[in-house]
Amino acid sequence: MAVYLLRRVALAVGVLWAAYTVSFVVLYLLPGDPVATMAAGGDGEPVSPAELDALRARYGLDQPLIVQYGTKLWAALQGDFGRSFATGQDVSSAIGEALPSTLQMSLCGLLVAIVFGSAVALTATYTRSRWLRQVLMGLPSLAVSLPVFWVGLMLVQLFSFRLGLLPSVGARGPEALVLPAITLGLPTGALIAQVLAKSMSQALDEPYVTTARAKGVGEAGVHLRHALGNAVIPALTVFGYVVGNLLAGSVVVETVFTRPGLGRLTVSSVGVQDIPVVQGIVVFAAFVFVLVNLAVDLIYPVLDPRIATGAAL
Repeated sequence: MAVYLLRRVALAVGVLWAAYTVSFVVLYLLPGDPVATMAAGGDGEPVSPAELDALRARYGLDQPLIVQYGTKLWAALQGDFGRSFATGQDVSSAIGEALPSTLQMSLCGLLVAIVFGSAVALTATYTRSRWLRQVLMGLPSLAVSLPVFWVGLMLVQLFSFRLGLLPSVGARGPEALVLPAITLGLPTGALIAQVLAKSMSQALDEPYVTTARAKGVGEAGVHLRHALGNAVIPALTVFGYVVGNLLAGSVVVETVFTRPGLGRLTVSSVGVQDIPVVQGIVVFAAFVFVLVNLAVDLIYPVLDPRIATGAAL
């Protein structure tokens, strides 16, 4: 078990290092001059070459790329991702200010995804109606194929403009969370439904399920007590992926619904080539992704002890 944990933690550290390095190389090798872009967005006064050089020196951009990488990596290890080129604000503070709104929306989206995905998968495998089963099994494929922005616009058109039930933009009040959470959670829930329905179908064909039925266990008991426990492991595998998907989807959803958050901060930072903020968000997203996947890896042995010893692999 200790070897299993050490291996997973080492893998998580390696993924974080790779995320930082790849984002650094991509962002700092992009064409264009972020300092010139920052200076052009000021009060309109022309900036002399000497002033541009002073700004580059201030942010360490006059150093060789390998020196910048080493300096910034060491600072990042201490939790310092520098200051925004555009506002001068500390990157960690900027992310901290934008995070609560995105976190609130992502958790609501995750709740929608789990409820929707589990309900579709369990109902589809429980019902004896063939047509209902086919309809429910087809829903996830349809939901996954729909673009997130299109779903958001359709929900706004129906519930905001036609029915007038929910606000179309903004972040005031719990009602403003409903449409963004559904938009964010629907494709994620469809993915959960696909995986859970398939693994439930396989689990229901296992001999232990036949034995449980022969002993007189009801169909609901077979589903919830016997099949679901084993079928949930593959669904748990995609949990780490869907959390990353929720963070990525927040960029689109926050733009569609004009909500503050990490997604809007990412869009505005990319627009002005604010490299420290963009890299801070990329590394933060990677950290969340790694943390969730590490938690999932630690839950595996609890659900199936054979995984820790490699017997189930």
